[in-house]
Amino acid sequence: MSFKIDRGLFKYDFIDHHAVLCVPVDADVKEIRKRYLQIARRLHPDSSFTESAAQKQLGNELLSKLVNPAYEKLSGDRTRAEYILILSQIGKRLVQESTSVTLNTDLARQLVEASNTEHFYKTAIAKLAQTQYDSLDQALQVIAQISELNLVYLMRSAGKASAAPPPPAQPKVQSGTPQANTPKDTPSAPASTPSKEDSIIEQYVRRAQSLIDKNQFAQAKVELQDALKLEPKNSRCHSLIGMVYLKQNQLKMAKIHFDNALKLDPNDQTALQWKPKIDKALGQQPNDHKVTSSPNNRDKQPDKSGSGGLFGGLFGGKKK
Repeated sequence: MSFKIDRGLFKYDFIDHHAVLCVPVDADVKEIRKRYLQIARRLHPDSSFTESAAQKQLGNELLSKLVNPAYEKLSGDRTRAEYILILSQIGKRLVQESTSVTLNTDLARQLVEASNTEHFYKTAIAKLAQTQYDSLDQALQVIAQISELNLVYLMRSAGKASAAPPPPAQPKVQSGTPQANTPKDTPSAPASTPSKEDSIIEQYVRRAQSLIDKNQFAQAKVELQDALKLEPKNSRCHSLIGMVYLKQNQLKMAKIHFDNALKLDPNDQTALQWKPKIDKALGQQPNDHKVTSSPNNRDKQPDKSGSGGLFGGLFGGKKK
């Protein structure tokens, strides 16, 4: 069975694990574990209250494909911290794109207008949790409804944060003019440290680069996709994932990401090196597929040089 959801945060190519478990986005580990155990007891075939074998099978699939992965993601300190950071970034992005956000449920629209956002949101989540998995056939619709609430809550929280007054301005000191009442031996301010978002992105990039070096392209792609959810305009991530797609012989996807990398950084060396070759290869593809279809080309045979096709040609073909 397909468990595709296209509303709420799921609409933005993001798996809303909080919606799957029906816990608030700021829930702690204890609350997450308690909720997980409640759902697991409801869905497990050995303790399920459903009568038919089909319903027990559906409950087991919901547990293994949605609930268990959600709990694994939200119960680990590192994975939860990274996940929450991505959520906050999505909230900020949605505030900027608020005019294009579509809400399908009255409850989500009411949260938009609620004067006490926190109370309305927590109350709604708690009420939905009571019946979330009562009807397994309706479980995905309920998850989508919860995800819409999460989306609105994140937007309103991010909007409040951006509307907060700026910190008091520090007096400017002109160069070469000593500031009054300042001791001569006062240490200079420490150099600015990278933001938490930057450090997380660097971790993703390092892990992805290590996986690429080991030819573990599928895992590297997952790391880079997660990084791009956090920072969609990171040229380095686009360049690396373009290389991953190239290694997997997915030239069109590689071209898209190399194009994005060059838009963000026209001097990206990896994209500059490979994009022209991909453009040339993609331009040749239609002719390659028509070699044997034209009467004038009956004597031409497909290339059997062992170059590995388009991918082999890009990377130099057979060694001589």
